[in-house]
Amino acid sequence: MNPLPPLPALRAFEAVSRLGSVVKAADALSVTHSAISHQIHALEDYLGLPLFERSGRKLALTEDGRNYALQIRMALNDMAEATRTVRARPKPNEIKLTTMPSFGLGWLIPRIPEFQALFPQYRIDIRASLGFDDLHTGQLDLAIRMGAGDWEGLKTQHLLDDYLVVVAAPDYPHLPRTLADLEQAQIIGTLEKWSSWVKAAQLGDWSPTFGLFCNDNNLALTAVRLGQGIALARLSLVLDELVDGRLQLVGNVIAPHPNRYWLVWAPRVDGSAKLHHFMQWITQRAAQSQQQMQVYIDGVYSAE
Repeated sequence: MNPLPPLPALRAFEAVSRLGSVVKAADALSVTHSAISHQIHALEDYLGLPLFERSGRKLALTEDGRNYALQIRMALNDMAEATRTVRARPKPNEIKLTTMPSFGLGWLIPRIPEFQALFPQYRIDIRASLGFDDLHTGQLDLAIRMGAGDWEGLKTQHLLDDYLVVVAAPDYPHLPRTLADLEQAQIIGTLEKWSSWVKAAQLGDWSPTFGLFCNDNNLALTAVRLGQGIALARLSLVLDELVDGRLQLVGNVIAPHPNRYWLVWAPRVDGSAKLHHFMQWITQRAAQSQQQMQVYIDGVYSAE
């Protein structure tokens, strides 16, 4: 004997038990009332016990029916979730990747049309996030992260080394030029740590006081552009604006960032065409950015 009743009968039973009516269950499942009644009777015959107490047209779950309905509802929900998970897995012609919001807006999005032009066969799905769960579960193909590159169970390819700079709007009226000025400045705080920049600026044990704090670099840089203060930023995200004058460098200090950018993926993606194509493209673009940052840094220090 097959231990599993037919799925249509279980769906009919769950709907009636949840909605309390054959009519409502039939409407919810887009079938006839008689079809629902037939499925319920077939399920009761299969189980050898009544699931409902009947009084005219009214139905009430028996004790066995209540317990069974709870377990069937949980099982159907698990089946639905498993189906959603499988359907959400990236297809061979899709590249699903996650990136830090700041890097996505400041670096990746302006460049992604180039990749699409080179590889039009791929549909690109970019998510802003900071974790790795979707890589482990197979919901995403790739991630771009900052760190040491030693995430357990994942593979990595180095992309970029970055730098820390302090930036202000071009017309910011209170540009700090001394430590005393810096202590009085309206500093916009972010999650970036100032220790590397303070060391490069030879400011000893000085630490900033924030008049405004943003937990996202995009918010902080928007505030900077609006002239609300100065902020510590990653050079990769503001290089173009520094070069064309939309932002200005504060203090002519450029410090190495303690972390690096990495392309990250799960081993299951190894050998795929989409990993090969995306890695080929992004490592080339990252190398160009690295060179552009170095040219800018050399220009700043040679001008002193």
